[in-house]
Amino acid sequence: MEKGGLKALIADELNRLGKTMGDALAQIGFSDEMRLGLLGQVRRVLAPRGVKVVQRVQREYQYAYLLLAVIPAIGQLRWRWIPRMKQDHLKPVLEQWALAINVWDGAGVHRGRSLCELSGSRIIQPAYSPELNPAERVFEEVRRAIEGKVYPSLEHKRLAAEQFLTQLAADPTRVKQLCFWPWIQEALCVTSS
Repeated sequence: MEKGGLKALIADELNRLGKTMGDALAQIGFSDEMRLGLLGQVRRVLAPRGVKVVQRVQREYQYAYLLLAVIPAIGQLRWRWIPRMKQDHLKPVLEQWALAINVWDGAGVHRGRSLCELSGSRIIQPAYSPELNPAERVFEEVRRAIEGKVYPSLEHKRLAAEQFLTQLAADPTRVKQLCFWPWIQEALCVTSS
């Protein structure tokens, strides 16, 4: 972020778009992608002292990508599964979501020429700072819920993630607790409710 931080960048973009903060509050999203695959991860488990823990792990190289947008001010999640991390796959989803401002990292695909054609604005976060993106916090919860298990197929794992996201999205208060951090509240000139 530049001098003045997120608050100044959002104010500048809203000014450019001719919108007020009140009008656009439900259209300011933080987005990112997560690669979900069958290359399993071992999770910590509790076991009695002296008992060796054995966990099954998958070793299949099949992946899908979860594109997620968090709108922290209203506790809303939007997500879509895409086959690859390419502008051709991102653009139709972002057009449908129609976010006035999309805050995300500076990945090459996010800076693409075809994404510049979108009607909303993009704010790029500093490099190597996933802790600034609320979408990453949701990804932590998704991983906590679905990793450490063996799935018969990628589709089964994707459905487990989908079920968790549906439950989380049904509870906007929890989404706000996870993602509406004080510095975001300050940048959006609102207080958590």
